[in-house]
Amino acid sequence: MSVQSGVKVSCGLLMYRWRGGALEVFLAHPGGPYFRNKDDGAWTIPKGEGNAGEDGLACAKREFFEETGLSPGPGAFLALGEVRQRGGKRVHAWAFEGEWDGTPVKANEFEIEWPPRSGKRAAFPEVDRAEFFSLEHARSKLNPAQLPFLDRLAEALARQPSGSAP
Repeated sequence: MSVQSGVKVSCGLLMYRWRGGALEVFLAHPGGPYFRNKDDGAWTIPKGEGNAGEDGLACAKREFFEETGLSPGPGAFLALGEVRQRGGKRVHAWAFEGEWDGTPVKANEFEIEWPPRSGKRAAFPEVDRAEFFSLEHARSKLNPAQLPFLDRLAEALARQPSGSAP
C-alpha cells in the first residue's frame, strides 16, 4: 500500500504486549486544546498522514516515532487493514509487539491559532500522553472508527501458534 495523492490517508502502528497472559495495546492521546478534556473515544493509534507515493508501512513507522519518540524497531509487522473515520479519512494500520518503559512520550508539535480568532499562534504536542491498556479498556478509550483494529489484532494473534511472531 502506498499513499495516494489527493486522498486523506493516515498510516499508523498499534504496539502490543502480553502482561500476565493478557493482551495490552499502546494508545496515544491527541495533544492540543480540543482534546484537553476528552478521554473516552478520543485516544488513537499513533498515526499520521503520508506523503504521495510513500510506502504505507514506512509512513506508519515514521509517524509512530514522530508522535511518541519511540522506535518501532525492525521486528515483524502484522497488517491490520484499513478503516474509514467519520470525516472520511482512511487509516491503514500495522501491529507489532513492543515494550515501553513508561517515560513521557516526545511528540512533534503543531501550531494553531489559539485562542480562536485571537490572531495569536500557539504550539501543542501532537500527542500529550500514551499508555498501555487492556484490550477491554482500550475499547472504551479508542476512537470508535479504529475499534476494528483491536478485533483484527486479537483474531490474528489467536490464530498463531504459541510463541510465534506475526
